[in-house]
Amino acid sequence: MNSLTTLTENPKSAKQFCHDIESSQVEVLGDIYHKDTNIVIWKRKLEDILTQAANNILITNPMLQISLVVTPLNTFSSVKTILGSSQMATILCKDIAKLVEMFCYLFNLKSAGLRLTSLDNAMCPRFHVDAVPCRLVTTYQGIATEWLPHGIADRSKLGTGNQGKPDEQSGLFQNVSDIQQLCPGDVALLKGESWEGNHGAGLIHRSPRLLNETHRLLLTIDFMD
Repeated sequence: MNSLTTLTENPKSAKQFCHDIESSQVEVLGDIYHKDTNIVIWKRKLEDILTQAANNILITNPMLQISLVVTPLNTFSSVKTILGSSQMATILCKDIAKLVEMFCYLFNLKSAGLRLTSLDNAMCPRFHVDAVPCRLVTTYQGIATEWLPHGIADRSKLGTGNQGKPDEQSGLFQNVSDIQQLCPGDVALLKGESWEGNHGAGLIHRSPRLLNETHRLLLTIDFMD
């Protein structure tokens, strides 16, 4: 579920028109099937009780690392077995199960790879693209994923193309203001390099830098081979 690729091909070989779509309506997730789109964002606002549940999980499980293969039917019980039977754990498990069900329904999958992680540092600090068809990403607590619009990025500066320079100095993008960022609660589908017809247009993204003594609760859902 952590498969990454760092392309160094000529950016002109990638699709020239690839944009993002966002909406406060959950139906927007179906727009991931648009050929000229490599990220869709459901701008959902987390209910206070769900935010509290996520914060409670971070407090009680600061080193949480869950990685499972789940189905829509067993997600709730599988995650709850690990998180426990508290009310806060139940609230979070219900939301995770709902997202897995949506993901599997959208892509006609019988199972999915689930990862729920507490982070106190940037898991993938460099901009990169994923060698997956599509990945669901949502941050329950803490700052969320950063990404670059396809049209402004020089993809030749990914991976070894950066020549050892930081992202901000490599020429991958021109201005810091080019960097976009999800909000906590947002549910995003990130199209990867393995999506049919999307080679050279996988969404460029990275983990955000975390301030000292802050944590992030991240959920990702992936296709299973």
